[in-house]
Amino acid sequence: MNKKILVIDIGGTHVKLMMSRRDKRKFKSGPQFTPREMIGQMNPLISDWKFDAISMGFPSPVRDGWIMSEPKHLGKGWVRFDFEKAFGKPVRIINDAAMQALGSYRGGRMLFLGLGTGLGSALVWANYVLPLELGNLPYRNGSIIEDYLGKPGLAQLGEKDWKRDVEHAIVQLKKSLIADYVVLGGGNAKKLEKLPKGVERGHNRNAFLGGTRLWQINPRTRHPKWQIL
Repeated sequence: MNKKILVIDIGGTHVKLMMSRRDKRKFKSGPQFTPREMIGQMNPLISDWKFDAISMGFPSPVRDGWIMSEPKHLGKGWVRFDFEKAFGKPVRIINDAAMQALGSYRGGRMLFLGLGTGLGSALVWANYVLPLELGNLPYRNGSIIEDYLGKPGLAQLGEKDWKRDVEHAIVQLKKSLIADYVVLGGGNAKKLEKLPKGVERGHNRNAFLGGTRLWQINPRTRHPKWQIL
C-alpha cells in the first residue's frame, strides 16, 4: 500500500503544504517565524487531509534527517524541535533546495539552484542527492554569493544587473560541478527570460515529487531508493 505523504516546503517568505502538485495551501513565514508558530498555523489548514507520513524541506543544512543549524531567514528553535512528536507522524527532513532538486531530476548529473530569499543548491546523479551550500561561497567585496544572487542582491543591484550576475554565476557553477544541466527553482527564476544553454526553469511544484521520492523503496533491496549524502 502506498503511503500518502504530506509535503511541507518551508521558505523564508512562505510555508507551502502539498498533498499533490495541485492540492496545496500556504501561509506566510518570515524572519521571526518559529516551529511552534508553524505547527499552530498548519493544524487548522490540514485538519481535512489524511496522510501517513511527512516530508519537510527546510532552508538550512540538514544531515541524516536532522537540522544542523538555525536558518538565516527564519526565527530560532528549529534545531532541537521534535517534529515527529508534534505531528504524531513519521517525518523525514531534507534541505529545501535538495527536495526540489530531487523532484526536478530526470537523469544524468543535475545541478539545482534555487533563486529565492537566499540561494539554494543541490547536486543529483544516479540515486544520490548531495545538498550544497553554494550560497556561502565568497563573492565580491568580501560578501558571499547569495548576497548578490538572492533577494537582497535583486533589491540592491536592480533587475538588469542582477540578471547579469545570475547568468554569469550559473554558467560558472555548471562548469565547476561538471553538471550536464542546471535546473533553476525559486520565486525569482521566472525573472530570467532567456536562459543559457544547458539551463532550464523548474517549478516549485516539483518539491512535492521530491518529498514523495524521499519515501520510495528499492523493491530489490527494501532499502531507500535515494541516498541523501
